[in-house]
Amino acid sequence: MPAKKPLFQIDNLHVNVESREIVKGLSLKVGRGEVHAIMGPNASGKSTLANAIMGHPRYTVTKGRVLFKGEDITALGPDEKARRGLFLAFQYPMAIPGVTMVNFLRSALRAVRGSDVPVREFRTMLKETMAKLKIDEDFARRYVNDGFSGGEMKRAEVLQMGILQPDMAILDETDSGLDIDALRTVSEGISSLMNEDRGMLVITHYQRILNYVPPDFVHVLFDGRIIKSGGRELAQELEAEGYERITGVVSEVAS
Repeated sequence: MPAKKPLFQIDNLHVNVESREIVKGLSLKVGRGEVHAIMGPNASGKSTLANAIMGHPRYTVTKGRVLFKGEDITALGPDEKARRGLFLAFQYPMAIPGVTMVNFLRSALRAVRGSDVPVREFRTMLKETMAKLKIDEDFARRYVNDGFSGGEMKRAEVLQMGILQPDMAILDETDSGLDIDALRTVSEGISSLMNEDRGMLVITHYQRILNYVPPDFVHVLFDGRIIKSGGRELAQELEAEGYERITGVVSEVAS
């Protein structure tokens, strides 16, 4: 019986930013129902990897490829990747004054589906998703990230994920800047959206988010390469001992 193809695969990926190579031959496979965590010190290439996967124009893939559901999507634009079911939650979401969350979410869903969404269907979907994520309905009437706290910005990203229902979600340091209560709330929302058909890549500096979103696999990224992989115990090891023992150098303290 032939081996089952992974949902998402990175194959020998090299990425440049302004002619400087940041990601240096990274390979990774994520199956349906799997949560993979990528951990690493500052400047190891974590956010570069996330942005390059999604097709940000500042990040140039010089070698390798990204496969999604067996299709090479490396050269596709962000909109095409989103239509295929790929989602990126940003580390620093952008504010859009004057655009309400409800209008933004409906426009995003329309763009991904390629067709309009009936008002009644969308309202039902939004209400059910917000209830599942324990988000007050008043949140949908606020302008996108305008005046939001760090926790509210990250909850807005999770709400977008809940509406779009991607097959593969990439979370770029979603725990960044969150206090303990906000981290728990956001992480529980992420965990509630995981299912046996979806893959998830959690990019983080700390182990704490993984207490709420347990990974099946943990990978240590350093100097643009995965230097070690393991199970959840690897994240606990990093939390207890830091990156220095694995990387051989003293890592910076995250701001």
